Amino acid sequence: MAEQDISARIVTLLTEQRESLEAAWVESVSRTLRGRVSLAELDRELRELYTALVEALRVGGLDAHAEEYAEVRALLGELSRNRARQGFTPTETATSVFACKELLAPTGDTSAADIHAYLRFGTLLDALGLYTIEVYSRAREEIISAQSEQLMELSTPVVKLWDGVVAVPLVGTLDSARTQVVMEKLLQTLVDTGSDQAIIDITGVPAVDTEVAQHLLKTVVAARLMGAECTISGIRPQIAQTIVALGIQFGDIVTKATLADALKHALRRADSGLATSGGRA
Repeated sequence: MAEQDISARIVTLLTEQRESLEAAWVESVSRTLRGRVSLAELDRELRELYTALVEALRVGGLDAHAEEYAEVRALLGELSRNRARQGFTPTETATSVFACKELLAPTGDTSAADIHAYLRFGTLLDALGLYTIEVYSRAREEIISAQSEQLMELSTPVVKLWDGVVAVPLVGTLDSARTQVVMEKLLQTLVDTGSDQAIIDITGVPAVDTEVAQHLLKTVVAARLMGAECTISGIRPQIAQTIVALGIQFGDIVTKATLADALKHALRRADSGLATSGGRA
């Protein structure tokens, strides 16, 4: 059979018993999803997809990548992204397409021509099912990336402790990407609050090595360029020993054992600055 004849035969098979086939498809997918998508939503999704699939077969043949399948791919893309956001697995997502194979499964009295058409239809659905997995994977990557950015934002807060004094309490590992976020948030907060004292608290940083120290120094330099003086607090005994052993030099940067000590130091500097300004006046 020519490809055009095969697609025409599939269209005939899909339209002759359309209502029953659509209902069977919805029921089959519904069992797989175990009620985690409303029956009304699932019915709408699959009936729209059924209509688009029949039309694509009618005018575009059996090439899932053809332009005539653009609407089918758009509907599958929307379905895949919804499933990714709803927490379904790739298998559960692709099954929504693969379950369509059951609709035309051959029986004992199926003709050889119809069996051949079914096999070609199955190949088409395989391609469309793989497309859903590709879209699903991209959608999951985007979701994970967005969640990672949100977590990074939450894990690097900049808080105002006092008039003119802000603090960055760091928790966890400090890498290049996180350092960039710290810099941006710290500098913006310095501008927004008009502060000239910044405390970088590393009590929650498990270890300080050469790389972490370099990241801290970059943040301090960036703050200084904005006219703010930085104090690093949270230097525990173990971290102090590590810093000495590695030969890390903080130069003229003030370090303190606790956040409270750093705040006292910052307030004394602020008071000293006010006294100096008053004396000059």
